[in-house]
Amino acid sequence: MSSEATSAPITKVRVGSRLEKVLESGRFAVTTEIGPPRGPDAEPVREHARILKPYADACNITDNQTAVVRMSSVAAAKLLIEEGLEPIMQMTARDRNRIAIQSDLLGAAALGIRNCLCISGDHQQAGGAGRLKGHPGCKNVYDLDSIQMLAAMKSMRDEGLQVGGDELTEPLPMLIGAAWTPLAPPQEWRTYRLGQKIAAGADFIQTQAVYDVPAFAEAVSAARDLGMTEKTSILAGVILPKSAGMLKYMKANVPGVEVPDDLIKRMADAEDRRAESIKVTVELIHAVREIPGVCGVHLQAIASEEMLPEIIEAAGITPPSDD
Repeated sequence: MSSEATSAPITKVRVGSRLEKVLESGRFAVTTEIGPPRGPDAEPVREHARILKPYADACNITDNQTAVVRMSSVAAAKLLIEEGLEPIMQMTARDRNRIAIQSDLLGAAALGIRNCLCISGDHQQAGGAGRLKGHPGCKNVYDLDSIQMLAAMKSMRDEGLQVGGDELTEPLPMLIGAAWTPLAPPQEWRTYRLGQKIAAGADFIQTQAVYDVPAFAEAVSAARDLGMTEKTSILAGVILPKSAGMLKYMKANVPGVEVPDDLIKRMADAEDRRAESIKVTVELIHAVREIPGVCGVHLQAIASEEMLPEIIEAAGITPPSDD
């Protein structure tokens, strides 16, 4: 595998985000995640923001995750800013052409949003769960794929140019993020794709959920050997394991999520499932923190965000209040 895909250095353009400052300082970063509501009520977003504000350097706002209609990630990110929590706005390639992508980025920047995670998005045919029907028959867009979105953002920021070459009146001030699923087969291709994303402009990377730490460490080591960890900041994804059933489902249905059988058994045998899930999460945080090349952790609780402060405190990674 060639390392030429990672020849472009990390940008030194300053966008003024807290996450940018933390990653440059070398402090172990903590990001969290909020899924916007399926309605126009702003209070659920504000409530979660108030809970997470003292415990996160920045917080992802998902973009119609699982292909179910939710409040706009741009609007929800603005609500986080109003509550004093820095957002990482997610933007999918699924729903927008290049005109809409660039327009939304400019609008988000005008609202003070300084971080964006570029992702492909869950396919619409996989949308919905339980009583939710989703929109399996809707047309996807994918005018740009996630790597092309990264390159478009980098051009808008570093050169002040749109995709077609037209000049912006001023550059786009945003830190650029991408996702990585290191354990999905074929793993060697996943490492190569990470290199493509770094070359396209990814300043930081948030990974798929990590439960198999040794396997994840090997994947990061492969990226490190190719010089990738010197060119971007990797944040290991950790999803709170609420139950053995949840872990079984993720192992069977979520690409790239490897769950050791002994962890499933541990959750199944737990007398106090809540306490055990917190203990496991803290152990995972400590384990990924020891991996060279991992710069932070991306924590997801999926409708149990109120548990994250306890986890972050127990793991000893609460961000300092004077940052």
